[in-house]
Amino acid sequence: MSKHGMDLWQGVDADARKALSSRNYATQSLAQELSMRGVDAGQLAAADRNEREVKGAWIPGVEIFPRKIHPQRHRGSFGEFARRDNGILAQIGLWPKQWSGARMLAHSAKGLHVHPPSIPGNVTATDWLRRLFVDEPANYSLRRYDDEQWDVMFFLQGRAEVILCDIRAGFPRRIMRFFVDGDDHRSSNNVGIVIPPGVAHAIRSEGSEDVIMVYGTSTTFQPEFEGRIASEIETAQLPDSWQKFLGL
Repeated sequence: MSKHGMDLWQGVDADARKALSSRNYATQSLAQELSMRGVDAGQLAAADRNEREVKGAWIPGVEIFPRKIHPQRHRGSFGEFARRDNGILAQIGLWPKQWSGARMLAHSAKGLHVHPPSIPGNVTATDWLRRLFVDEPANYSLRRYDDEQWDVMFFLQGRAEVILCDIRAGFPRRIMRFFVDGDDHRSSNNVGIVIPPGVAHAIRSEGSEDVIMVYGTSTTFQPEFEGRIASEIETAQLPDSWQKFLGL
């Protein structure tokens, strides 16, 4: 019985009633929403990273920083990506060696994929990564930007969902899901994103627009740095009858 004192579904047949379920609209904590349904990128850019719950849910090494998009009436808009000598990238000592662009058609997705962390020969992967991101997280001079691929992402058009999953040796499995707006949608969700190696990532368009992004990498493109994980979504398979006819 509902709060209205009647069976709301009495007009639906019994089999259908058994299949019914109610959507949960309850708001959970930021950490829970971040790992499950996803949150606005603006919430993360403004979050207190030292707050206990946020710190426990955040993937070490990931950076999400706000960008301001300036409208230019009757012309378009203007927005900076990053400055080499100040801001987050200056703080962590990362300036990409290569910049690239990508367009994702509406309703499409990329990933999951991951880039391998570079581990010195005289230490275990677990000990090295712990030193980098747990014991000395602010000692950015330890980072091996020249030997491993870090990504810096910006979105120019559309809306996208970004999914990150920490799969580094010795680290707990943390997941971050958040939604980013392109420059053509001015909001607090206009952000830049830094993704360390060892953090699997995927992007899918949210809505009916194409997504255009620009991203920088700490190394120039190297195919061996691309580790694919459950990336079948990127492959548009031909119908079975076509494959049979073509002998594939």
